[in-house]
Amino acid sequence: MIDDQGAPASDAVPSLPRLPTGISGLDHVTMGGFPLGRVAVLAGPAGSAKTVMAAHFLASGAASGQPGVFVTLEESAADLRLNLATLGFAIDEWEQAGQWAFVDGSPRYDAHRDLQEPVHFDTLLAQIGQAIDRTGAERVVLDSFGAALAFTGSDAAAARARLRGLLSELRRLGMTVLLTVETDHTGSSTLAERGVEQYIGDTVVLLRNTLDGESRRRTVEILKVRGGAHRRGQFPFTVLPGHGVMVLPISAQALDQGSTDTRVTSGNADLDALCGGGFFRDSIVLASGATGTGKTLIATEFLAGGIARGERALMLAFEESRNQLHRNARGWGHDLEQAEKDGALRVVSTYPEVATLEDHLVEIKRLVDEFGPSRIVVDSLSALERVGTHKSFREFVIGLTSFVKARQVVGLFTVSTDTLLGGWSMKQSHLSTLTDSIVLLRYVEVFGTVKRGMTVLKMRGSAHDHDIREFTIDGHGLHIGEPFRTVTGILSGDIVNLASLGDADDDVPAPFLS
Repeated sequence: MIDDQGAPASDAVPSLPRLPTGISGLDHVTMGGFPLGRVAVLAGPAGSAKTVMAAHFLASGAASGQPGVFVTLEESAADLRLNLATLGFAIDEWEQAGQWAFVDGSPRYDAHRDLQEPVHFDTLLAQIGQAIDRTGAERVVLDSFGAALAFTGSDAAAARARLRGLLSELRRLGMTVLLTVETDHTGSSTLAERGVEQYIGDTVVLLRNTLDGESRRRTVEILKVRGGAHRRGQFPFTVLPGHGVMVLPISAQALDQGSTDTRVTSGNADLDALCGGGFFRDSIVLASGATGTGKTLIATEFLAGGIARGERALMLAFEESRNQLHRNARGWGHDLEQAEKDGALRVVSTYPEVATLEDHLVEIKRLVDEFGPSRIVVDSLSALERVGTHKSFREFVIGLTSFVKARQVVGLFTVSTDTLLGGWSMKQSHLSTLTDSIVLLRYVEVFGTVKRGMTVLKMRGSAHDHDIREFTIDGHGLHIGEPFRTVTGILSGDIVNLASLGDADDDVPAPFLS
């Protein structure tokens, strides 16, 4: 039997007992954690967060009553304490409670000969054994393989053998060991050259830190789990102060969330009528249009409609400042500033470039869990698309939409078309499959006058109006009027103005621009 990730299903193939890593998302990718009492190799280039992930593995154990020993062969224990404290790990407390112990094997210099002293494996093993006895450790981290080989003297082959012997002894003691290995940017080939994959690692985890556009993107891949199944492919992860490592697998977002027939208002009675009575409580609505067509106004009315009914609302603005949003809302008759003061609304305004898409997703989840809104606005997804590639952006949207729907929060996301004349971009085609409702906003040329048009292109689970209607904007908000009746080929872009084919007067609308 094969699961949805192409891995053998757990009820079809017996698997070794696993030790949960405690790292958010990583246990899902490894399908239960690392094999208990075995050696796992954590490999990656500089900057891929090997030490952080290894420390998080140990910290998760210490926090749950499973003591651990961190053997550092590169940085000093003092430096590691300072660095890891920024991640929220209570290392000092765990050391005092006997839940964590450092074995400091970092390089030492012979001042007389100006040489670095080699690693003495007999001494190192004795120190590790004492730390294990003192703490009752179940987890051991060795950071790192490369440092151990670099300073073991001239006989590298003998050093590798001694290191394998050390790992074998740790396995004999029942330890679950995590060994970090520095690689080049390709990863696996360097592992094979060093003999790690063949002889040492029962589990091999590859970390990557690749240049994605103008920013770097970290991913984790499980290369192998000897005697067990795992999920295949690369999964994005991020490192956050106060949290540590967070892996963000799309496959963790199962399509098993509930559904409801409950309707909520869009904040505009005319738009509610077009949608058959409002939006569904667990739906994601996409408002698409060129700049200036009224997307932010629709978002503002959506927020105000919920607040007026005692709901909490969250707005994530990636194109306008909070003060500008407040000013615009006042111009339409809505006081969002007062709503924020009353605690009914939270507006978070920031540039997309300040963080990766993975970091934005984690922050949005934190805000939703902390604030508990009933409705959420993202204005706009187009701004966020600038941060990463199409693949990473799609992964972000899948993660966001599945999370929002699972929380039974109704979401309104805006997206801009590529040109002032509208059209339907490939970007929107991808987004359309992930959203429940789509509201299209377009400019309409009426013989020298620019008007606006709106249509509900899609609404899952409900009948809706199919007309393309004119709407206006004034100091009281958005007002939807009558349909355009003399234009065909609007969505395809093959516009035919029927008024020009007959004796129509000059007041008949011309093409709904595409």
